[in-house]
Amino acid sequence: MGQNLIHPRQALFNSSPRSQWLPVCDHYAGNERFLRKALVLQQAMGPLFDVTADCEDGAPVGEESAHASLVGRLLADEANTFGRMGVRIHDLTHAHWQRDIELIMRACTGRVAYITVPKVESSQQVLEAQAVVNHEAQAFGVACPPLHVLIESLDGLANVDAIASHPDVQCLSFGLMDFVSGFGGSISEAALKSPGQFEHPIMRQAILAISMAAHRYGKTASHGVTTDIANPAQAAVDAQRAMNEFGFMRKWSIHPDQIVPIVRALQPSHQQATQAAAILSQAQDQAWGPIQWQGSLHDRASYRLYWQLLQRAHAQGVQLEPAVKTRFFGD
Repeated sequence: MGQNLIHPRQALFNSSPRSQWLPVCDHYAGNERFLRKALVLQQAMGPLFDVTADCEDGAPVGEESAHASLVGRLLADEANTFGRMGVRIHDLTHAHWQRDIELIMRACTGRVAYITVPKVESSQQVLEAQAVVNHEAQAFGVACPPLHVLIESLDGLANVDAIASHPDVQCLSFGLMDFVSGFGGSISEAALKSPGQFEHPIMRQAILAISMAAHRYGKTASHGVTTDIANPAQAAVDAQRAMNEFGFMRKWSIHPDQIVPIVRALQPSHQQATQAAAILSQAQDQAWGPIQWQGSLHDRASYRLYWQLLQRAHAQGVQLEPAVKTRFFGD
């Protein structure tokens, strides 16, 4: 970048409190074989998706401690090449949730990217979980990971703003299946899949509230499961609808075949990134004053949008021209 050019970070006064872009796909696996398989794919693709080791649904009853210790060892394993592996613990009403955290922090050597807390219903539960995470991290001399929380009930939804406002919460996920089940059959099973999950009025209200709270506090909104694992393309369709209509920037995968479709669906396209770079380059050359680009007027409001898009593209592995990477990211 030329000496007299002002970087967008200085020029655009980013009003968003977002500090980073998370990988767009969060892949869940519950046992060692599936976790190692996911980590091999992550090594091949790069850190374009996260791997979440599931203690809540992955641990056999009575073997919770053994499973948490296994997860801790996998986190510390060299197979966790990029350090983009997290863990979902048991919910805070389960007798083992604190022990999950202790055993994981003991073994992980500080390489846990995040801890996902299910069935969060209040900001007080966030404080309770974070206090235990902080305590165990200090006890074992490792970094304290951020929290990802699952909103799975009407109480969680009612308190979603307070939950999202906590500084250690990084991501909000919507627990679709538990949320629907909580209505005692008054919401039909059609709401568990598309198009019902996006079109039922109660579902729309819920996912909009989660997305708005996440964006208000600079957190990532993560869309939940697509249960149609026989049709990986459906996960991509759901991901795009969740992003384009509701502002979700991340989505769960529950089968390895869903990972690539989700990543491709939520990445900016090469065309979008190229357009953003062209507009930003021209604006930067004009000291960030208004410009005309292909018959349309642009100013700092639209520059912020394109700068966010270009940052996402860079973070999410979209191929950018070398001159663009040099100009905006110093690569």
